[in-house]
Amino acid sequence: MVAIIYSKPLCPYCEMAKKLLEKEKVTYKELTIGIDISKEKAFEELDTTFTTVPQIVIDGIHIGGYTELVGFFKRLQQQNGEPK
Repeated sequence: MVAIIYSKPLCPYCEMAKKLLEKEKVTYKELTIGIDISKEKAFEELDTTFTTVPQIVIDGIHIGGYTELVGFFKRLQQQNGEPK
């Protein structure tokens, strides 16, 4: 799995998302809005608008924010027969 995380500086949910990706051993590229990428370009890349960060894409699929990322990994564990 490879992820892209669209973030902003000093964002606690961005930090939690990065830690979760690291825990799950997912390689990620971070794009900081306003530094690495404009908000408009991020909208274009995600083919949607958003008002919160982080926004996470895994293997080309837009997952959403931190809460959606947690749910994504829980569903993945359940599919693999791992305990909750």
